[in-house]
Amino acid sequence: MLRRILTPSFIVFSCFILGGMIFKSVSPIRCDTILPTDSIFVLTGDERRIPFAMRKMREFPNTDLYIIGAGAQGNIDLNVSRPAIIESKSKSTYQNALAIKDIASRRNLDRIVIITTEDHMNRARYLIQKELPNTQIIACPVTLAGMPPGRRLERWATEYIKYIVTMFGIKES
Repeated sequence: MLRRILTPSFIVFSCFILGGMIFKSVSPIRCDTILPTDSIFVLTGDERRIPFAMRKMREFPNTDLYIIGAGAQGNIDLNVSRPAIIESKSKSTYQNALAIKDIASRRNLDRIVIITTEDHMNRARYLIQKELPNTQIIACPVTLAGMPPGRRLERWATEYIKYIVTMFGIKES
């Protein structure tokens, strides 16, 4: 009887589900400490991210804000003390990581804050850390509060699968 239950597909499926639970449980749920001298990088792709970054900028008015993957260029005044710097060429999380690497290297940044949604944070942080191994990455996740549970589960599952694919070395997913 036990042999029928413990088929290879059942074991793989169980490992996948357990891994997904671990993936969600290790994702940061609140913003780590932001210092006044930090630079904030917000990854676009979800309508919650930029308004969340604007609230953080009000708390830390002297930090530099970079909006990565925005589809626009130059500087933009978002009604905060300093204009946001826009990077518009990157179209994927991996390309975001390369853009952040370029900016951080040119500006000699050894500590950066990443703002993205909570479901996206693990993969974004992993890719950025791979590109900037000597840079401290401060996670500042935007919650998915208010989103219907089914949609939230779908987003977490999608990001988990993308994270697995990334771990196998496929960066453009």
